[in-house]
Amino acid sequence: MTANPTLVEALRGGAVESTHRGAWAVVDADGDVVASAGDIDRPIFPRSAVKLLQALPLVESGAAERYGLNDEQLAIACASHNGEPRHVAVAASMLAAAGVDDAALECGAHWPYRDVVQREMAAAGRTPTALHNNCSGKHAGFVCLGCVLAGDADKRAFLSGYVKPEHPVMREVGDAIEATTGWRLADTPRGTDGCSIPTYAIPLRHLALAFARAGSGIGLREGRARAAKRLMAAVTVEPFMVAGSGRFDTRIIERLGERVFCKVGAEGVFCAAFPKAGLGVALKMDDGASRACEVVMAALIERFVRLDEAERGFVHAFADQPLVNWNGLDIGRLRWAA
Repeated sequence: MTANPTLVEALRGGAVESTHRGAWAVVDADGDVVASAGDIDRPIFPRSAVKLLQALPLVESGAAERYGLNDEQLAIACASHNGEPRHVAVAASMLAAAGVDDAALECGAHWPYRDVVQREMAAAGRTPTALHNNCSGKHAGFVCLGCVLAGDADKRAFLSGYVKPEHPVMREVGDAIEATTGWRLADTPRGTDGCSIPTYAIPLRHLALAFARAGSGIGLREGRARAAKRLMAAVTVEPFMVAGSGRFDTRIIERLGERVFCKVGAEGVFCAAFPKAGLGVALKMDDGASRACEVVMAALIERFVRLDEAERGFVHAFADQPLVNWNGLDIGRLRWAA
């Protein structure tokens, strides 16, 4: 297998100390590759980068409308959030709208990502619940979908095991991923994600296609295109819900609005839609480094999204950023190497 190119360099004292290799693809809604680097046809696990695609059945099924879900709630259904109080409250409100509580969630519990929230909880003697899980909004969306699919059946009984690949909820989610990516899931490796749902190995070329389709509606059936448009609008209005304080995704969407939807995934994966440009983006760092994938995504935004001078400076600061030690000294840089 040909080695992927070096995409990011970490410098110290003016010398390259370490490098990050990877691959990326920029694709239009017709499936044409606009630009790429590295192996974009090797299937990779996209992890949380595809939460927008996983949320499509929530809207297309009518569940979002039935439960009156607003922009905050739809945005957090696409999120890997910090577990800040507002995130927890919004995820809980989705469950309440469907007539259940956090006992229905099967994502597991972990401490919030944001340090200050962790300290406040620990000082108060509180422990995290499933609502603090970064995936709680996505899972609340799954629960809302499941409550609609249950029909007249007992909701609790129907929801049990909704994370399993054979459950009707996950079958709906898998169908949405397969339709948007054009990649047959039955023929590809399947793993288990951190929040216990299935994750499927899909090439970067196809992941980028899915986000081009989601951003433009081209190549999607009418109801699914409307669902994608609704989710994109919600994220644009409520970018805090997608990630949270200080996070790359939130900061980029806050600044660039409807021109960019970007979503990080574990192990150095990032996907994005550039709706105004009609493009989708997918990238994967070989070593799984999150710091490196943010640099690459920033560089691709700078290259493919129309920006004014101030916006270009804002984005470029992520593609070429200082490394600072604990004394606040500038000791090097993390930069786009291509």
